[in-house]
Amino acid sequence: MAEELLRLRVADDEGVFALRQAGRQVAAAVRLDFQDQVRVATALSEIGRELVTHSGTVSVVFCLDRRPVPRLLIEIEYAPAPGAVRPKEGDAAAARLLDLVEESGTGTRRVVRLAKGLPADASAVSGPTLADLRARLGRLQPATALEELRTQNAELLRALEDVRRQSEELRSLNSELEETNQGVMALYNELSTELEETNRGVVALYAELEEKSEQLRDAGEAKNRFWANISHELRTPVNGVIGLTRLLLDPAAEPLTEEQRHQVSLIAGASETLLSLVSELLDMAKAEQGRLAPRRSFVEVSSVLRQLADLMTPMAAQAGVRLEVDAAEAGALTMVTDEVMLTRILRNLVANGLKFTDEGEVRLTTRRAPEHLEFVVADTGVGIPPGEQERVFEEFYQVPGGKPGGTGLGLTYSRRLAQALGGDLTLESEVGAGTTVTLRLPPYQSLAELGLSHVLIADGDDATRQVLRDMLGGTADRVSEAADPGAVRDLAASPEPPDLIVLGPDISSADAVGGQAEPPPATAVVLVASSDAAFSDAARPARVDAVLDQAQLAPVMLADAVARARTRRTARTP
Repeated sequence: MAEELLRLRVADDEGVFALRQAGRQVAAAVRLDFQDQVRVATALSEIGRELVTHSGTVSVVFCLDRRPVPRLLIEIEYAPAPGAVRPKEGDAAAARLLDLVEESGTGTRRVVRLAKGLPADASAVSGPTLADLRARLGRLQPATALEELRTQNAELLRALEDVRRQSEELRSLNSELEETNQGVMALYNELSTELEETNRGVVALYAELEEKSEQLRDAGEAKNRFWANISHELRTPVNGVIGLTRLLLDPAAEPLTEEQRHQVSLIAGASETLLSLVSELLDMAKAEQGRLAPRRSFVEVSSVLRQLADLMTPMAAQAGVRLEVDAAEAGALTMVTDEVMLTRILRNLVANGLKFTDEGEVRLTTRRAPEHLEFVVADTGVGIPPGEQERVFEEFYQVPGGKPGGTGLGLTYSRRLAQALGGDLTLESEVGAGTTVTLRLPPYQSLAELGLSHVLIADGDDATRQVLRDMLGGTADRVSEAADPGAVRDLAASPEPPDLIVLGPDISSADAVGGQAEPPPATAVVLVASSDAAFSDAARPARVDAVLDQAQLAPVMLADAVARARTRRTARTP
């Protein structure tokens, strides 16, 4: 509720002077600053003069209103003159000076309310202070016209002095701003010049980098062509040497002395090693070009380990090192992978262990982790210094001071093969304590273990779609079919899109899942292809996540393709 401070009746010009004086005094009492005191006094003078002229007598009440925020509230009550329209010029002037100017009421009683917000310390005006303020305001004496004129002149002079001071401050600020602008322009010009020079340098650097990149691409292509050509050229004479040694060692051939047989056996072994190296060089060239495509099949791990043990045990015996192939955990392990690539990786790792182990053993073990299968080859050899452990995966790199022989491609080739199979190869070693190399490959999961929700089968041939549906065998919660690319796009864009799309060979993957028709990012895509060219990373369509050879179409192989597609899609989805 507002607290009354002062009440006045104004009926003539002298009363208007008194009202102006009272407004100034009340504003000062509630701690408004000098300019706000002048604003309140001026607004009251303008409106009071108009209302006295219009109605003859007005009643003015000054109040301290504390809610919602502290403010000085002034209510001017008047009786409208019959048939006359009250002028509103004073209202317009007061609206520019105060926070509130409004009029209410009807008939013979109308009220004009004025308000001006108070500073925060005005809330201290309470209790005894408020009573003292009322008493002091009650003792105000009306000012004469001459006194009010002097007061207004003093206010005007003070206002002019404030304007002059503000003008000088403004001129000073303008001068400082002009100097600042000059400095900014100079800095801008300097930065622009430096930026232009930097841009020219960047353009030149990009041109140089592009030139170097082109040279590197040419060098890489030349190296790959060289490897491929040399590999093909070397295979013929090496195969010839191997054939001749087999003829010489054949029991039906002319008998050889023990020494001759030993020498021919060495030639045969060296030829086999050379042929293996040629094959590795060719595969390295294919891997760099993205054309090293695994030929996946269902593999029993224990069978691979037995064959590897039979192949490498004679080499271990010759080196005087014990070879342990622990197949206990591998008894029930199965996987879908390229058996030839897997065998080459393990053979390289075991051969490396035998080569760099003078005494002790080389042990190959397998185990199944939650996310992958692990093949671990550990030896008790010389070990690799910490600074060299990553460099041994570089092409043709050999640890300084190590045993002579080899080309420095074994680990590089093995890691490339591991990555082509969807896995990786890591190495841990300690000088004098041996080396442990771990091959990690994706485990086999059946269709039932994959938790398929909604599968879309797309192919133009009814029989192919039926075959794919039968392979799923109820492992998916929902199976949809599409016979053309348009139907695939429509189903992929539906409110409930599939989480897996299987494209048959009789449908265009580019039209079904390419360009603007791409399915949602979380949808994995498997392509059943009849062309060998589609199996490499370089040839696979951009939106296809895995490719399955039509000739290997079976539930086991389909499950592997779906698992690979999901893994790839998860890795690529942000």
